[in-house]
Amino acid sequence: TGGHHPVREGEVFNTRYQALCKLGCGAFATVWLCQDMRRKKHVAVKVLKSREGFAEAAQDEVALLRCVSSMKKKDRAGENIISLLDDFRMIGENGFHILLPRALGPSLRCLMGNYAAQGLPLPFVKKSLQQVLAGLHFLHKCCRIIHADIKPENVLLYGCDKSLQRLLPDTLNCSQRTDLRLKGPGGDLGNRLEESDLMSIEVKIADLGSACWTYKPFSKKIQTQPYRALEVLLGLDYGTPADIWSTGCLAFEMATGECLFDPQPGKYFSRDDDHVARIIELLGRIPPQIAFSWNKSTKFFSRPGALLRISRLSPRSLHSLLADRHRWTQREVTPFTSFLLPALQYAPQRRATAAQ
Repeated sequence: TGGHHPVREGEVFNTRYQALCKLGCGAFATVWLCQDMRRKKHVAVKVLKSREGFAEAAQDEVALLRCVSSMKKKDRAGENIISLLDDFRMIGENGFHILLPRALGPSLRCLMGNYAAQGLPLPFVKKSLQQVLAGLHFLHKCCRIIHADIKPENVLLYGCDKSLQRLLPDTLNCSQRTDLRLKGPGGDLGNRLEESDLMSIEVKIADLGSACWTYKPFSKKIQTQPYRALEVLLGLDYGTPADIWSTGCLAFEMATGECLFDPQPGKYFSRDDDHVARIIELLGRIPPQIAFSWNKSTKFFSRPGALLRISRLSPRSLHSLLADRHRWTQREVTPFTSFLLPALQYAPQRRATAAQ
């Protein structure tokens, strides 16, 4: 009681969605690839656990998604945000569940697996980031929503290219595979997509499962670790600028194939300690008014500018990281760093907005 609903292949939800195979399983839900028997299309159905706390979280997610749908109709905008197709409740053998059917597409993570060594082509990176930021602008300004989990897995690919649809059953589970290449008939997607085909792909922001209202945060700890904003790491209040920090991290990873910050725990320090250290190495000393604006600041700092558990830092600039490690030319480095650094400002109020 209170756990996952034991979905079986072939099971039909709401007389409409037939379960084909499991796409993933998390702490709060399972996600299933289903056939929408009415529209003859594949959809993803998220089946929330039946425990009371999960039901409340699911109702929050439904409210956020309904707000997005409503504002889309009102403003005729928000085309870069995934739409909620439906939501319904059911009683299973473990209790009361909420189900959310959603449109389906391979994630950006799947595509990035084909370009891991060198990153995605910069024209595609620019186009995709513009669409992600347009989606965030709509969420932040029109809906008053913080997404709170921007990362490659939550950016879905769309396009006219039928090959994307044919690849769906293989690609949707790619984040759990060791081989991230997208296999399809006639070869893998990385070999098949010419730049012109790549540029025909659109992206949409998906998964509002961690989102919250700008005026009512649901949790102190948000975001997946490598994309977590400094203010969230330090336990400070956060707002829409936290999404911009994550987008900066996403931009670097798309363009280079490498995480901007990939913190690891050590013998004498935590993953959070290492994360703060890596941020300081790249972006410089954290101003005392930010570092010590939290009453638990001594968790990380012994005094202004000094980390408590990590003493040796290896400073490097974003410019040298791109030029030396990734062999970018000056013509590539300068505009990219001028775009990225405003997204990684320490003070949230000084960080660029999605519109900017």
